[in-house]
Amino acid sequence: MSNPLLELEGLPPFSRIAPEHVEPAVDYLVSGNRSEVERLLDEVSEPDWYNFIEPLEELEDRLSRAWSPVSHLHAVMDSEPLREAYNACLPKLSDYGTEMGQNERLFRAYARVAEQAEGLPQPQRKLLENALRDFRLSGVDLPAEKKTRFREIASNLSELTARFEENLLDATNAWQKRITDETLLAGLPPSALDLARQTAEQRGETGWLFTLEFPSYYPVVTYADNRDLRREFYEAYSTRASDQGPDAGRFDNSEVMEAILALRHELAQLLGYRNYAERSLATKMARTPEEVTGFLRDLARRARPQAERELQELRDYAREHHGVETLEAWDIPYYSEKLRQHRYSISQEELKPWFPETRVIPGMFEVIGRLFGVIIRQSDEQVDVWHPDVRFYEVRTGSGELLGQFYFDLYARQKKRGGAWMADCISRMKTRNREQNPVAFMTCNFTPPVGDKPALLTHDEVQTLFHEFGHGLHHMLTQVDWPSISGISGVAWDAVELPSQLMENWCWEREALDLFSGHYETGEPLPQALFERMLAARNFQSAMQMLRQVEFALFDFRIHLEYDPERGGRIYEILQEVRDEVAVVKPPEWNRFAHGFSHIFGGGYAAGYYSYKWAEVLSADAFSLFEENGVLDPETGMLFRQNILEKGGSADAMELFVAFRGREPSIEPLLRHTGIDQ
Repeated sequence: MSNPLLELEGLPPFSRIAPEHVEPAVDYLVSGNRSEVERLLDEVSEPDWYNFIEPLEELEDRLSRAWSPVSHLHAVMDSEPLREAYNACLPKLSDYGTEMGQNERLFRAYARVAEQAEGLPQPQRKLLENALRDFRLSGVDLPAEKKTRFREIASNLSELTARFEENLLDATNAWQKRITDETLLAGLPPSALDLARQTAEQRGETGWLFTLEFPSYYPVVTYADNRDLRREFYEAYSTRASDQGPDAGRFDNSEVMEAILALRHELAQLLGYRNYAERSLATKMARTPEEVTGFLRDLARRARPQAERELQELRDYAREHHGVETLEAWDIPYYSEKLRQHRYSISQEELKPWFPETRVIPGMFEVIGRLFGVIIRQSDEQVDVWHPDVRFYEVRTGSGELLGQFYFDLYARQKKRGGAWMADCISRMKTRNREQNPVAFMTCNFTPPVGDKPALLTHDEVQTLFHEFGHGLHHMLTQVDWPSISGISGVAWDAVELPSQLMENWCWEREALDLFSGHYETGEPLPQALFERMLAARNFQSAMQMLRQVEFALFDFRIHLEYDPERGGRIYEILQEVRDEVAVVKPPEWNRFAHGFSHIFGGGYAAGYYSYKWAEVLSADAFSLFEENGVLDPETGMLFRQNILEKGGSADAMELFVAFRGREPSIEPLLRHTGIDQ
């Protein structure tokens, strides 16, 4: 049979990709790559960049191009047959990756090219330096029996992290609540009711149907006047995939999490590290565990006094205005929203009419165009997509040269993983044999259009869109020609959030807002009085938010730093210790937050969640240069494009930051932007 996953020209033919294509394509490409690597090692006696490294980059890209649409469909259009095919390939891909990383002949060939690399440009030297590091991180130096064990661990981890994500998705999809008594829904905004009504109709039900997908869940815990209803939703959401809550034990991630931590620890020790936190830092800007924990505790120390005042203000408000003596976890979002309204007369819901998707997206493209000198427009070509909602765009220079392309998949739906992310579809590559421009997947979970209205975004969702587009720009504007260091590839993980977090800043600037906001019915610009209230409320409970992120980051780092095989993961014991140290809000004992913490158990942030705060220091300081020169200043934008966005992983992250900013980063702009007292 012809296999669409083996068509490596053009874009993925999504409508023709079926689960039965997945395993044969992976088997074919992995086998072909193995044979070609052996041929190169046998026939190339004097390896250099062009006769050895470039052919290997092309081989790896072939496999990546076939796998990326499979991985993407698994995330956005999950089904049992696709899941089976995807999971069948994980150990094969893991074994292949480890085998290449442990291939001593391959390692020696790379080392020989690196020894003669003085004449090569900096990006190529950086690629070789990264490759030699990654050989060591794959266990190339280990004795045979330890290599075998390393390979087993890597394969098991790939399966376990996928199972964690699948359990979480299944738990999210399994719970729903149909409500027919409208009095239970008092307080909910019309947009939430309209979505629940539409969801019920789409599933052949009457009344209002709510799920644990975020656009359905969030309005209930934020706006519903009925305290029992808020608690019911909070409990269902915060116990997903765990031993607690309405589906206790059904999709339980407990054993999966323990196994992941144990295997990561064993893997790190095989490589000579004391723990997985040390191993994680091998590819990051931060140099030691003490630097990371010190950074996080410093942020907590600065934020905690203000966070305690913010929580006390919330308690005082709830008691004085609503007669509530004790705030439970399911009360905090609700009364926080009431207090925000009371203090600033503004809510996320009130802002939604000013941010219709039909205005936000073209306006965001205009902001980006002014800053970075590019033109973004929907593609004229008929592109094969995986769902009718998906749209396809292209990014060009002012003179019309194609730089990159991207898919937008913006709305929440069943069988789609929660959250928002950017992923590679195709990486930029320009070699003697191939030339391809980068293509990105950009995925969100916004509330879909209801009835004949366009999708109306909260201001938080607008920030999410700008954030993910920052990652997309990093991928699509790269000028590095080799996939392993182009775009976000090869970028230190604690610097990878710099472009994404930088982009969020324009969501708060009047000059930029005027380009992407306007009432969905009249086109009228966001009123100045509303904008001023929005700005006043910007740092509402910012210290509490800061501590929440520090709590997640310190918890993640400590469970990997302090893992002891004899005592197990101690996941909730350590989480409680972290909360006692830094948190002001304490959730109930049955809360199972960690069972849904997919960033660290299913994604790439293990012992690396601190990267969000680390990169926020970089992004706030980077934006301060725009504040000095003009927030839409094209020269500063071009400086950022040339020194950060175009360079990808071709140079050290700190070196690139200094080239843009003129100095190493300062924490002061972050504290100023978030309104933390100094």
